[in-house]
Amino acid sequence: MTDKAPIPVATFGPLYPYLDEALAQRFTVHAVAQDADLTALPPEAREARALISFGTVGAPAAIMDALPKLEMIGLCSVGYDKVDIDHARASGIRVTNTPDVLTDDVADLAVGLLYATARNIVANDRMVRAGDWARNVKPALCGRLTGKRIGILGLGRIGRAIARRLEPVAGEILYHNRRPAADGAYRYVADPLDFARQSDVIIVATSGGPEARKLVDAAMLDALGPDGVIINISRGSVIDEEALVAALAERRIGGAGLDVFANEPHVPEALLSMEHVVLQPHQGSATVETRKAMADLVLANLDAWAAGQPLLTPVV
Repeated sequence: MTDKAPIPVATFGPLYPYLDEALAQRFTVHAVAQDADLTALPPEAREARALISFGTVGAPAAIMDALPKLEMIGLCSVGYDKVDIDHARASGIRVTNTPDVLTDDVADLAVGLLYATARNIVANDRMVRAGDWARNVKPALCGRLTGKRIGILGLGRIGRAIARRLEPVAGEILYHNRRPAADGAYRYVADPLDFARQSDVIIVATSGGPEARKLVDAAMLDALGPDGVIINISRGSVIDEEALVAALAERRIGGAGLDVFANEPHVPEALLSMEHVVLQPHQGSATVETRKAMADLVLANLDAWAAGQPLLTPVV
């Protein structure tokens, strides 16, 4: 499609300017705020046949019910845990996401967070900026990463990309999934507690959703131990956040690098003052190149749907 089509489309929550502009060139767009009263949408918005949202907003059942003519949801994210998939399926609504195009950037950030956390890079940066180094304050020593056992929790596309990046420095790479990966090149550990005990580092790369909620709990953090580091570029819900804060406060684990949180954009107050924690505002896919590629894949799915062709990356 090259001309603006008379197909009404709704956006739910904020998108990227590039995607907003491209949608406006193809469709008649009705913006629905994330906090809108979904029972009182204007009639023209209720005509929308497709809905576009970012992964952190998703599509609850309420927005689907508010759009009686809805046929398709285009999610600008690989994760779809904030979409009521069962409701979409029962309502005959197709759902697409944007896998693969963000794999490398998320994996890069995971590795960056690991080094930043394990090597005290952010804390040391603050120390230099505060003038403490010039006043002969000695920074604390840290542990090395080379030779460590690195555990990947979730050996999917992103988990594999992280593992490949760390192969040259890791003493061993192991992983935990619900079941062994068909072509997993690394050692599989079936029990999550054994997996944590055998890991010096855990990188959380599993998909979100109800089945993964609080998968990393207090027992798993204790099994990781006082020298262990945990990195999360998955979903905040995968880690029991209260248990994580307690483990960090009590130094029952050595540190954490977190790109995602349970109640974004709100971060537990206690984490803000912890020198052994590195925090990011959900930036895994936040490069110019990847955000454009994600938007292009959303548009390609929309164009295929509008033309009656097979969807490129269907979830439902």
